[in-house]
Amino acid sequence: MESVNNSMDGCDDIQGVLSTEVKSFFDSAPPLKDYDHFSEKLKLFISQNFQRSENQNSTRIVCVTSGGTTVPLEQRCVRYLDNFSSGHRGATSTEYFIKSGYAVIFLYRRGTCQPYSRNLGEETFLEYFEPSKGTEIQVRQSHDEEVKNAVRDYHTAAEKGMLLKLPFTTIFEYLQLLKLVALSMKCIGSGGIFYLAAAASDFFVPWDSMAEHKIQSSGGPLDMRLIPVPKLLSVLRNEWAPSAFYISFKLETDSEILLNKADMALKKYGMHAVVANELTTRKEEVVVVTSNKKITVRRCHQDEDVEKPLIELLIMQHSQYIQQKQLGNAYLS
Repeated sequence: MESVNNSMDGCDDIQGVLSTEVKSFFDSAPPLKDYDHFSEKLKLFISQNFQRSENQNSTRIVCVTSGGTTVPLEQRCVRYLDNFSSGHRGATSTEYFIKSGYAVIFLYRRGTCQPYSRNLGEETFLEYFEPSKGTEIQVRQSHDEEVKNAVRDYHTAAEKGMLLKLPFTTIFEYLQLLKLVALSMKCIGSGGIFYLAAAASDFFVPWDSMAEHKIQSSGGPLDMRLIPVPKLLSVLRNEWAPSAFYISFKLETDSEILLNKADMALKKYGMHAVVANELTTRKEEVVVVTSNKKITVRRCHQDEDVEKPLIELLIMQHSQYIQQKQLGNAYLS
């Protein structure tokens, strides 16, 4: 018993340090612009879809995070450090979640891939249209089918109230929005998923120690201290929305260490699944790591996305998780 108590004391100390770091981060972060607006949109979106679930409809809600975060180097930001991510995984996965009946809160980096428009190429928006008779505008014939499909699918999702998009740029905005979403989704319980595909920064410059104005190059070499971003997955998992189903991602360039890293993340943060991607093959295959399995997922056909079988697998795991929760609650009652 003595060794168990000592172990528990150590866990309490770790949680205490973590809570202090998290509190310090949020206390020093610049206030999230449009916080009240985002909060109201979330409440309405969750209320509408949760009501639908209460009425025996199968709607569930997933928060998909997508794209990379920036770390400002000045408060009136001219320069920043960036985490590269096109947002393709998050945008594609959002489409498949919606096709499967999930309502999606799409938490995305401004300027990255968007659901339903990710396959429209790199042309400017105006390239898809051309003048017609008089003042009318029509879709160019060469792009007719893909544009119509994208517009049709997007408006169907929007009209059914299945998609809510919330943008971020900086690590400060991302984590404040993630906290807001998680606390808003707490009431959903096991019907909620967090699909954490965003590339969040590991280091940041504390706001209160950041230069206010543009750093001048005439000042000589730049010496700047970056500190680790608090590891919020544990807080998210255990405090903000503890009953939700959690999926995180691990990307490595070295396949030799990838699965070990995914295993570590699974255990350290209490994730239900970790999707392991190797940089050069991430669009062809991924490995879903759980507490008792490692499942390789490959795209079935050349013209399909690997996200299609991936989301099918994760939805099956989420359904099993909900059943286990319901059985547990029935046993307790």
